[in-house]
Amino acid sequence: MKAAIFQGAGKPLSIERVDDPKPGPNDVVIKVHRCGICGTDLHMTAGHNWCYPVGYTPGHEYAGEIVEMGSKVQGYRTGDVITSVPLSGCGHCPVCLVGNEVLCAKMTPGMGGFGEYLRVPTSLAVRLPSTFSVIDAALIEPLAVGFYGLRMAHIRPGDRVLVLGGGTVALLAIYWARRMGAGKIVAISRSARREALALEMGADKFVQAGDNEVAEVIAALGGSPEVVFECIGVAGAMPQAITHVGVYGRVVSFGFCTSPDPIIPALVAMKAASLSFPVGYALRDFEHAADMMDSGHVDPKIIVSSTIGLDELPTTFEALRGPNNETKVHVLMQVS
Repeated sequence: MKAAIFQGAGKPLSIERVDDPKPGPNDVVIKVHRCGICGTDLHMTAGHNWCYPVGYTPGHEYAGEIVEMGSKVQGYRTGDVITSVPLSGCGHCPVCLVGNEVLCAKMTPGMGGFGEYLRVPTSLAVRLPSTFSVIDAALIEPLAVGFYGLRMAHIRPGDRVLVLGGGTVALLAIYWARRMGAGKIVAISRSARREALALEMGADKFVQAGDNEVAEVIAALGGSPEVVFECIGVAGAMPQAITHVGVYGRVVSFGFCTSPDPIIPALVAMKAASLSFPVGYALRDFEHAADMMDSGHVDPKIIVSSTIGLDELPTTFEALRGPNNETKVHVLMQVS
């Protein structure tokens, strides 16, 4: 099969021929139909402190069709469309017992969605209803990320919400905040190119970042935000979020910045604000995202801006590191 291989920071992915995966007793092998490009994929291949190992195949926002099953697999059949939680923990430590296995010290990644076939343990698989398209299925993972973060933010009915950023995570934060009963929601970004998407996902107002942004946000919300979601992931984003948040407010960082981002603790203290940095999700968040996907106020598929082939991935991957007009790019597999 063909797969995208990480060659090291500063080098483009390469498309290579590798061995087809074989299922263990409790595994299934899927033919990958689609896999989304995530900002984490870009972070983890850029050389900013954390990187995937050389020789690794990234891709964790995938969906596919079962083509082979292990000897002990029950409850599945060839042709089922599934997605999967793309990692597993030890299952026994306190973190795993809470449910967020991404934080397990023995966490094992289950990525590889940028390949034509993928082995998936049935313990991590989520079978999808026949009403789901593979586009829907490949969006469940980022939807789960957003839902988990919003759940950790303890959104209260009527909360004033500010979302920093205009990318996928920001748009899904808006999506879930609206569904969880937030009051007014404002999106803020340096570029206005995603204003229409932010409003369609549920924001009441879009503000372009600039010298007067604090006053504009307060005017739009009717007061300082009670919850600020930082969805940018670059140095300077956390100080910006702290500047905006109101007294006794909550700042929730989705950005997963891998570079130092200094803050002034006294400024946080004088607002009695809380900071949280959710990462990952529990299996129940993943399943909830799948259950709720087709019953929302807007179809999440509107965030998919482009679809490319696997051979186009290296070039597209590098282009996404710079200024671009994409939101969510999906890689469509054509198995050869």
